[in-house]
Amino acid sequence: MADQTAKLTACSGRIDFERSPETYRHWKLAFHGESAELIMDVDETATLFEGYQLKLNSYDLGVDIELADALQRLRFEHPEVKVVVLRSGKERVFSAGANIRMLAGSSHGHKVNFCKFTNETRNGMEDSSEHSGQKFLCAVKGTAAGGGYELALSCDRILLADDGNATVSLPELPLLAVLPGTGGLTRVTDKRKVRRDHADAFCTTEEGVKGKRAVSWRLVDRTVPSSRFDEAVAEMVQELAAQSDRPSDVTGIKLTPLMRAIDNDRIVYSTVRVDIDRNGKRATITLQGPTDQPPGSPAEMHAQGADFHPLRQSRELDDAILHLRLNETAIGTLVFKSDGDPDLVLAYDALLAAHQSHWLVREILNNWKRVLKRIDVTSRSLVALIEPGSCFAGTLAEIVFACDRAYMLDGRLEGDNRPEARLALSSLNFGRYPMPNGITRLETRFLGEPESVEAAKARVGQALDATDAATLGLVTESLDEVDWEDEVRIFLEERASFSADALTGLEANLRFAGPETMETKIFGRLTAWQNWIFQRPNAVGPSGALKRYGSGVKGDFDPDRV
Repeated sequence: MADQTAKLTACSGRIDFERSPETYRHWKLAFHGESAELIMDVDETATLFEGYQLKLNSYDLGVDIELADALQRLRFEHPEVKVVVLRSGKERVFSAGANIRMLAGSSHGHKVNFCKFTNETRNGMEDSSEHSGQKFLCAVKGTAAGGGYELALSCDRILLADDGNATVSLPELPLLAVLPGTGGLTRVTDKRKVRRDHADAFCTTEEGVKGKRAVSWRLVDRTVPSSRFDEAVAEMVQELAAQSDRPSDVTGIKLTPLMRAIDNDRIVYSTVRVDIDRNGKRATITLQGPTDQPPGSPAEMHAQGADFHPLRQSRELDDAILHLRLNETAIGTLVFKSDGDPDLVLAYDALLAAHQSHWLVREILNNWKRVLKRIDVTSRSLVALIEPGSCFAGTLAEIVFACDRAYMLDGRLEGDNRPEARLALSSLNFGRYPMPNGITRLETRFLGEPESVEAAKARVGQALDATDAATLGLVTESLDEVDWEDEVRIFLEERASFSADALTGLEANLRFAGPETMETKIFGRLTAWQNWIFQRPNAVGPSGALKRYGSGVKGDFDPDRV
């Protein structure tokens, strides 16, 4: 059934991001009290597209979609799990990394989006370790090459078997004329602090590094003989578990399937709606605010489970963004709107803020953080329209601040009896949702103007009209009824007329002012280079290394440095 679904997805042209453990073809989960095993056992025939096989635990986007689902379930359904052990289900190989035949046959856009989603999943593992207390140990027997080693790098600790066979490597440059593009270069230097010359030697060596040298170069944390491997895993699990603050005596919540209906030009969820205007090359994403008062306690929230409005909405918005990113590549502008009572949004924010130490609240807030970051790094023009009846408040206001532009209507439109547009802030806007650059969207917006951040903070909880929002710098412009329709139309038409490539570069450079972090390096510097290299003939031309891989004939390289 799952194999047929994959083939149908490929044939229909739509990639589906909904998964559940009973449909997994590539991963297995096993639970042992405070630890869980996440076992990579890729079915080489269950490919997302036709034309290749996933041999040697290599992966395509379908494998990563399952991994992302498994990680979400570990966060929400298994709060008792403090340590996740990544293993291979195959002998003598951990993972050969991204499938080369898949990469060679994919469009440029698919390669880039594949790498982006993979990076987001890896970054999510590190976020879980730092902010949710769920630690990761990678137990490597056999070869961990390319993306397989990059998966290991995402973990807190790496254990390598010392058996003469187990190696770690990043062979993309010598073998394929590309880069280890899912964070490998950055994590080697910035996370594992590998010395520059060692990193240079490592990344230009096809056969990789093993044993004591891998430990001395800090490529892995420990190496032990196969006879002591399981014992060492148990020891390292205990060490990591001691660092975790996840609860041991609570029950998780079930992540039930999303409620959604998809047709050609519309996706309807329970709290999110997407309307696609193909002629205008844009999609309007409307978020429905809560309609009921929030529960009175975390226990009541737990009872609602996946139906708790903030959690349900974050999951639905995430799915919508991924759908548009991978399946609607000609849609260049995302227009965000909202509908509801801003006071109710603030009430839910107050509940979450008051119980941030509760494990479920922490996971919900962290999930919103990751979804907002997904919006930040999506290669689309982003605009928020704050209209009568909107509910851009607190957490939902973060979407406004994530956008490249935000327009707010001053007053009402003729015949519209809904309440005048208001924007409101909560305490969660001031630290709980950092961007990939490590600071908040408001701090990024007002870089060099800390007094503007403080002025906004002084207005927490207040309903800000268009004049207030514009004065505080929270929106690009406030427009009255006379100008609203024309100004918005002109902006949208202008955006659609520009080069999509140039806009992607412009937006990516402007969105991440301020500090550089490992995350911004991965999504900015490394991704930009890999994006460019994926278009160069040395990699993907008729005589390029990706095209000739496995033929026995090396790539024919143009020697000019550009």
